[in-house]
Amino acid sequence: MNTEETNVQLQEAETKDAEPEDAADPAQAAADADATEADVSDLADLDQEEQEKQPMTGGDRVADGPSAGGDATAAATAAVEKNGSLKLKIPEEAEEVKFTGLSKEELLRVAGTPGWVRTRWALLVVFWLGWLGMLVGAVLIILQAPRCRDLPVTSWWNDGPLYQIGNIRAFTDAQNLKGLEQKVGSLSQLKVKGLVVGPIHVAPPDEAMGLRFEEISPEAGNLEQFKGFVQAAHKKGISVVLDLTPNYRGSSGPWFSNISVTNVAERLKSALVFWLNEGVDGIQLLGVERVSSVVPSLWADIRAIVQNGTDERPNKRVLIGITDRSSAEDVSSLLSSTSVDLLISRVLRPGDTNATECAQSVQRLYSSHSQTKLAWSLGGRAEGHLASLVGPALVKLHQLLLLTLPGTPVFNYGDEIGLMDEGTKFPKMIWDSGKELNETLQEERAERLSCRSFFRSLSELRCKERSLLFGDFVLLSNSSSSLAYLRVWDQSQRYLAALNWAEEAAVLQLSDATLPRQAAVVLSTNASVLPADSTVDLKNLRLGPGQAVLLRFPYAG
Repeated sequence: MNTEETNVQLQEAETKDAEPEDAADPAQAAADADATEADVSDLADLDQEEQEKQPMTGGDRVADGPSAGGDATAAATAAVEKNGSLKLKIPEEAEEVKFTGLSKEELLRVAGTPGWVRTRWALLVVFWLGWLGMLVGAVLIILQAPRCRDLPVTSWWNDGPLYQIGNIRAFTDAQNLKGLEQKVGSLSQLKVKGLVVGPIHVAPPDEAMGLRFEEISPEAGNLEQFKGFVQAAHKKGISVVLDLTPNYRGSSGPWFSNISVTNVAERLKSALVFWLNEGVDGIQLLGVERVSSVVPSLWADIRAIVQNGTDERPNKRVLIGITDRSSAEDVSSLLSSTSVDLLISRVLRPGDTNATECAQSVQRLYSSHSQTKLAWSLGGRAEGHLASLVGPALVKLHQLLLLTLPGTPVFNYGDEIGLMDEGTKFPKMIWDSGKELNETLQEERAERLSCRSFFRSLSELRCKERSLLFGDFVLLSNSSSSLAYLRVWDQSQRYLAALNWAEEAAVLQLSDATLPRQAAVVLSTNASVLPADSTVDLKNLRLGPGQAVLLRFPYAG
């Protein structure tokens, strides 16, 4: 054995001698350690409870680290005494005592006192009195507020203007119903509510036996084109009225002679059923006063077929009559005797009727009939176009007149642009192509576009403003050359139309209990003199030669 081995053995022997005897039993040592830890934990818990019962003093704190004061947030300081017991000292922060109000038990005791009960009942009474006061106030406001009138029952033809197309070939470049279908979008921009088309059926002049109501004349198109046109119009919210006047190409009539009228009326009845089933929304007929008197039973059947709705088509269809009568008395009598929905007449008689007669005719018809049965027209298939009847300078004035009277305005195609007849009652319609034009033609186009824009603005107002849709008609002033009237509905804005037909300026001094001192300009036939949104004095309203203006003022209560 060498020296190094001898030294190692000696060191191991010394280590074994130094170990306590108890180390020979590991299990016993572990049990003693667990008991010691439990004793220490129990002692710590007991000591902590005792210290929590005693006030904390500065001497109980133990410094942590080199600082004399130590850290106030140290977890604890433990000291082990010689007998093996463990003493724990838990430092505590001095807590600030705050008053948190009464406890639940104290609040319940206070709430039961007589004083608090009386206070609670008093607050409850005040709350209910205040609530009842607000309720009573609201009821009084409702009772004192002005009543709103119920909207009248109207039909679609009262919602906007009707637009007559008496000659398909003159209206479009395609010269047939397919071309008419292509123009539906442009007509929709004018806010028209109905298109009155035709007559387009086969009708040899003055030949009653050659009438074929259910067959479209080849020069106008065919049935498939007609169906496409009707569908396109309906998609745009436009209704279609078909003119079925029998002998529209001949000079005999109306409806030929007394011998043939019965036969024609019978054949017309079956034709009405056919076209209504094809989707048309109404029928227009010329000479209704004679037929209704000569064959009253057949006329009653015709009316029933058109005007009575069905389960498949519950919406009301319109029956429009045309007469050449011009007096308000005759027109009123025919409205009653024929029972048509609308009667287009010559009551306004352009050219030979002054403003006073116009106002009297309107007032008489308005006082005798619902405005849903009144139709206003200047021109037509037989009379020609508006511009040729009243002159180009007065086209806008008459547009304003027709679109602001109570009832349904009826226009001939081209009246929106001031189209002239030029030797024929069916002049070719002028559509803006956008091509480059010389100076003269550019001025003419600018005038057409201005006239169309004026028509469109008026038509849009007529379709959406309640006072213009179905408001009362109040005549304010009329003379041989000027006219002013109000359109008033319930609490809606009021509209005032003033027109001067004279070749010299006119000053209107309008006064009425319902009128304010001033009104705002909505549209004027001469925007350079009376621009839109400008204000005019109703006591001194000046209109230039051939000028018209539409004014507006609010409901004042």
